[in-house]
Amino acid sequence: MRIAIVTHVVRHNDGQGRVNYEIARAALAEGHQVTLLASHVAPELACEARLRWVAIKVGRFWPTKLFKQQIFALKTALWLKAHKKEYDVLHVNGFISWAKADVNTAHFVHGGWLRSPYYPFKLTGGLWSAYQVLYSRVNARLEHWAYQRSKIIAAVSEKVAIEIRANGVAGERIEVVYNGVDTSAFSAARVKGADRKSFGLQDDACLLLFVGDLRTPRKNLDTVLKALVQLPAHVQLVVAGYIPGSPYPDEAKALGIADRVHFLGLVKNMPTLMHSVDAFVFPSRYEAMSLSLLEALAAGLPIITAKTAGGAEIIGTDCGIVLDDPDDAAALAGAITTLADAPQRRREMGDAARLLADQFGWERMARRYLDLYRGFANQAGAAASGEVQTEGGAPKAAALTMNATASAVQPVLPGISNESHASPV
Repeated sequence: MRIAIVTHVVRHNDGQGRVNYEIARAALAEGHQVTLLASHVAPELACEARLRWVAIKVGRFWPTKLFKQQIFALKTALWLKAHKKEYDVLHVNGFISWAKADVNTAHFVHGGWLRSPYYPFKLTGGLWSAYQVLYSRVNARLEHWAYQRSKIIAAVSEKVAIEIRANGVAGERIEVVYNGVDTSAFSAARVKGADRKSFGLQDDACLLLFVGDLRTPRKNLDTVLKALVQLPAHVQLVVAGYIPGSPYPDEAKALGIADRVHFLGLVKNMPTLMHSVDAFVFPSRYEAMSLSLLEALAAGLPIITAKTAGGAEIIGTDCGIVLDDPDDAAALAGAITTLADAPQRRREMGDAARLLADQFGWERMARRYLDLYRGFANQAGAAASGEVQTEGGAPKAAALTMNATASAVQPVLPGISNESHASPV
């Protein structure tokens, strides 16, 4: 089977990039040929003999991210049109290419975020705010167009599936395929134990962990800081994320809690950090499915999140607390208090969290995508041999695809040169 995947980056430390990294690894392990249309591919993957990396270069001179994404989409579409006989299945991620896809993974729904009551931007809120509204509106229209043209949409959570259906996409074309997590890495870190000293953290503090983009209000660190003001001094917050351009260090100072908030920047050894804290706090105002939340489960951390976060749908009362309103700082402070004062409860919830994480391995996720691919590859093979129609409906082909889909979506929950392997476009 020859698989083409379009994504911006393929690497470990990127949510969408990690998903596609694991799919490509699994496909190569099964002996398939993989073509990646991406700006960056992890070196250990790019050197694989059966992997072809088509490097999509977008110049830095383009003024905004919106323009750059359009150039990327155009370049990938032109390459795919010129090489359409060189792949059997095309997998894209949201609106990322003007090409028509077999499988489209929905990692985020711009239309859902735009309609959210917590959407903070306005056309009249200044230049940056107006650009954010424009960015969301354009992407909402483009992703809707892309989903309508895709044969199967793989939603990364039930929340995402509901939002796509609300946009008018037929429900029978939407399948929920949850992201995965490397549970082995967190098990190994658990054996090594906590290491607060290496992160400059106090041994006697009750430590909460927040992980996310610190430059956007969507992740909702501001409400966590407001909640921390209401809590005793021994409850402290550890923040992992890119700091330059973030307003939150100054906000912590303004709230008088700078000494209780530890901004670590980008953290490479996340398993060790997660085993050094007491709970994971993530009341995101909008989220599709957070990889950090899955990692926190794998680390055995009690979870405090909000219904607005896609991952909340998998969190039961045995392993976490789900808030109704992400902006309710008093409710968040109350939830934190129930855990901060109950170490035994934290341990019990952590054990339940690890059991839940075991259901979300990367291998399982990748197998489900490969089963989807096989359905389309079989359909293409049958069409080529004259077994099915390719115009005006294809009963046998549809059956092949749906059979593969059925096997790929069993519920997870109880509930061009081989010298460099890259061809620039």
